[in-house]
Amino acid sequence: MLGAAAPFLRPPGGCRSQREQRAHGMAFGAARTRSSAAAPEERRRRVAPAPEAEAGEEPLLRGIFEISKRSCDVVLSARRLRWSPILPESPTGVSSINVQAQEEVIEMKDVFSVKLKRRLFVGQKKGGTLLGITIFKCLKKEENKLTDCAIHLNNLSEDHCHSWFRHLKEILNGFQNRPKSLKVFVNPSSHKREATHVYYEQVAPLFRLADIKTDVTVTEYEGHALSVLKECELQAFDGVVCVGGDGSVSEVAHGLLLKAQIDAGKDTDYIPTPVRAPVPLGVIPAGTTNILAHTLHGIKHAVTATLHIIMGHIQPVDVCTFSTPTKLLRFGFSAMFGFGARTLALAEKHRWMPSNQRKDFAFIKTLADLKPEECELSFLPLQIPQEDSHENDKQKREKIKKKGSKDQWHKIQGHFLNVSIMAIPCLCSMAPRGLAPNTRLNNGSMALIVVQNTSRTEFIKHLKRYASTKNQFNFPFVETYTVQEVKVQPQLKSGLDAKENTYLNAAAAEGNYPWNIDGDLMKGASQIHVRLHPQLINLYGVNTDDLESSQATCNCI
Repeated sequence: MLGAAAPFLRPPGGCRSQREQRAHGMAFGAARTRSSAAAPEERRRRVAPAPEAEAGEEPLLRGIFEISKRSCDVVLSARRLRWSPILPESPTGVSSINVQAQEEVIEMKDVFSVKLKRRLFVGQKKGGTLLGITIFKCLKKEENKLTDCAIHLNNLSEDHCHSWFRHLKEILNGFQNRPKSLKVFVNPSSHKREATHVYYEQVAPLFRLADIKTDVTVTEYEGHALSVLKECELQAFDGVVCVGGDGSVSEVAHGLLLKAQIDAGKDTDYIPTPVRAPVPLGVIPAGTTNILAHTLHGIKHAVTATLHIIMGHIQPVDVCTFSTPTKLLRFGFSAMFGFGARTLALAEKHRWMPSNQRKDFAFIKTLADLKPEECELSFLPLQIPQEDSHENDKQKREKIKKKGSKDQWHKIQGHFLNVSIMAIPCLCSMAPRGLAPNTRLNNGSMALIVVQNTSRTEFIKHLKRYASTKNQFNFPFVETYTVQEVKVQPQLKSGLDAKENTYLNAAAAEGNYPWNIDGDLMKGASQIHVRLHPQLINLYGVNTDDLESSQATCNCI
């Protein structure tokens, strides 16, 4: 995957490769052709005419390079790099110009780095023989995967290569969303303690290749990233990156938004209208489920996530606030109360176990001790008339705010096995369609999914549907709503048992109930108020609708 970048990532020295030896000789020929316009050899050659320029695509440079062992006529514009092989005359003297040359094209928006290519001898650290230019391109592959590839433009002329290099760099510097400086958080404890290896072996080399400066913090304890972000001068960076699992990403996203409120002079105890995060957040998956990374990239793949950051692919994303009547508790993208929260709380209690075993144990144990939560749900439904479908996002958000004061709250009360509140689809390998497939990253709504009390057998059938392509909500005990706000008011139960999860019931008796917010455990008070805030943060990734559908399934149940 990084093989295309190998000449610039390995230490100087070593034997000459066969490619370099051939490039040396053939690039010399290309330079000679360029400098000897009147030579007999040149008179016997014909250069294919440059294609007519489209509107706004005037040629900036035109020259001769050797590409893939062939001398090529290369044309650079602000939008594209084109080349086609130079066509020789036939031995009879009849020009073969009428033969259609195969032209190749690179969109400059797909290029993320350009380097001068030099041959360095053993022990040599600077200088070296100039061989040409290497262009690094972001290439889209199957299953939403991105990778890097290199195109070598060989020419031995120093002036020629430096002129092209300067123009290429100017074009790349013109892409405004691409970061030049990043603040990076690495959680070394994520999943199988692989985050550090993922960053330094797969992510950092690509950042260096793209000339991105980084300031790296390897977190040492829970809350470390939050404390650093509160004191961080974010204006010094173009973005923030988190390498870790869902819990790490949740902490960094919360810290980034909390820092924005502090800088704006907001009262952080009560924020009805928070301000947007000042810089985008990038997510490098290095955890177990990696829900946010799957939702943004369609795959758990560190190089794909890195290239989305380098290319500046930005998506505005809706965010929720979780608060009591008087205090902000958390910013987040999704939450579960009931089964999903109890499972996480039990897993956190057994952190001495390996990650996968801990989560499997907690899932099976909570399923065996399945019990409903008695609570009252109040929600403000979102209703956008059909004729509004062609309005832009800003008009829709303004209409939502106006309707919010007119609409009436709905209430339902009963015993619920699980309550999910999600502002994003929440894709993962265990739920290829998403935990909330009917919502989007930034459509200004939340999905409220209520699973009422039922038998363990029926509940398992519902859970297994998440791993298939069938509708997981097509059960009589499952209700879904599209909402703007939700209030969850648990009711204190009597006669709490004293089994393995006694500490959960004790917490409930004290008015603290477990919540699963983006894979991070939060103890909430007796009433939690969840509000949606449209497009509150920018994340590096693509729109969910642009992702290829996954055929992956899960057999863990």
